[in-house]
Amino acid sequence: MTPAARPADGPVPPRRTPGASSSRKVLQLLLAFSERRPEASVAELAATIGTPVATTYRYVALLKELQLLEEGRTGRYHVTSQVMPLARAAQLANDLARLARPVMEDASRELGETILLFQHFGEVAVCADRVECDRAMRFTFQPGHSVPLGVGASGKMLLALLPEAERERRLPALIQRRGTGVREELRRVTANRYAVSWGEIDEGVWGCSVPVHTAGHRPTVLSLVGPAARIPDEAKRATISALQGYAGRIQKAVSSYAVQ
Repeated sequence: MTPAARPADGPVPPRRTPGASSSRKVLQLLLAFSERRPEASVAELAATIGTPVATTYRYVALLKELQLLEEGRTGRYHVTSQVMPLARAAQLANDLARLARPVMEDASRELGETILLFQHFGEVAVCADRVECDRAMRFTFQPGHSVPLGVGASGKMLLALLPEAERERRLPALIQRRGTGVREELRRVTANRYAVSWGEIDEGVWGCSVPVHTAGHRPTVLSLVGPAARIPDEAKRATISALQGYAGRIQKAVSSYAVQ
């Protein structure tokens, strides 16, 4: 088994709970909203979660009753501010992100760029935390922001960390969207233990990502992003090496915390 395919590094994928089909669909409907789709019609939601429109209307009505959804433009729904405490609770409960924060601050000061922590959830990479440098620049990435696996440095590194069978299952759809070069790029990422991107998510932005191996936690990566013009080619290799060192410090901090 290659180092990238380390299923022991993350939690065992949860089994499907029997007798919870309707509850699962309601939650899938709520999770269908994101920064890429802040609003949707009932028909769009029905297509996303695979339920009849009439059934989806009932799910929407339930979420409206709980004040988790509301109607904005005619026939289009969005989540309400009622969900914001959930996001804050998730941040407070994320021990790995809390332990990584001081290291990320050190990395941002030394390397002079924005540092991000991404974790794997289902089909996406989710930003768990972000530390900006003094030379801040407007980036897409914010805590809670997600990108598809295989997209951007963080998405590619997290895809490479999955067991081989899981990577292969996701590859056909990724190749269809991004071309046949994806397979070779993923092979390089797996072998090199780092991923890079240039303008894949934000124009003119260079990014790199390295794994953070922590037993018992979901796959996690440490990433750096900055304007490509500010990071010359000769500095990129040193930046990646430094980021790997910081990832090692996070691993030690989490290990020390686990044995306390």
